[in-house]
Amino acid sequence: MKNKFLYYPIIIGILLLIFDQWSKVYVKTHFNLSEEVNVMGSWFKLHFLENYGMAFGIEFGGSWGKIILTLFRIIFCGVIIYYISTLIKAKSHLGYTISWTMILVGALGNIIDSVFYGVIFSASDNWSVAQFMPANGGYASWFHGSVVDMLYFPLVRGTFPTWFPMWGGESFEFFRPVFNVADATISIGFVLILLFQNDFSKQNAPKEDVVLEDEI
Repeated sequence: MKNKFLYYPIIIGILLLIFDQWSKVYVKTHFNLSEEVNVMGSWFKLHFLENYGMAFGIEFGGSWGKIILTLFRIIFCGVIIYYISTLIKAKSHLGYTISWTMILVGALGNIIDSVFYGVIFSASDNWSVAQFMPANGGYASWFHGSVVDMLYFPLVRGTFPTWFPMWGGESFEFFRPVFNVADATISIGFVLILLFQNDFSKQNAPKEDVVLEDEI
């Protein structure tokens, strides 16, 4: 391929964004709100929730907070797009470029929900599934859509012993948050950068530094 630094990130980014939106639209139009199905035993489930705020169900500042959060995400994406373009031009480590592309795609995936879903879908509830492009209009205005979450991994469930400080006798669950493909994509991108930063930095180092080391 002529320029893998350009094509690979674009192809991977498009595929991830399509998968994210497909999973959200499928769940939105096939599941009642709070409906849950087992995928792999009891440790991996699809559990349909809607998140009005940030990742993993965190909310921020009501209606105006929602607009501010979405605008911040859009600006953040613009900055990342510019940064990725500089990485591609510099032919930086391909894994590093793809990691940032994953972060970008995850942010874009949740922006699409926030900006468009309130307009193009009817409301989800516990008794019926949402309709795409309903005749009476969507459930919210532009920029006020809810993010669709569905991935649920209750890997460990139990009860704290009675002698345990603060939470003694209370039940616990790991991993409790319900999230989506976009959230996972962002998290994986950051984890890859943290785990392989040494390998990435070696290739991203200025070439003149490498020449000086060889001469020494």
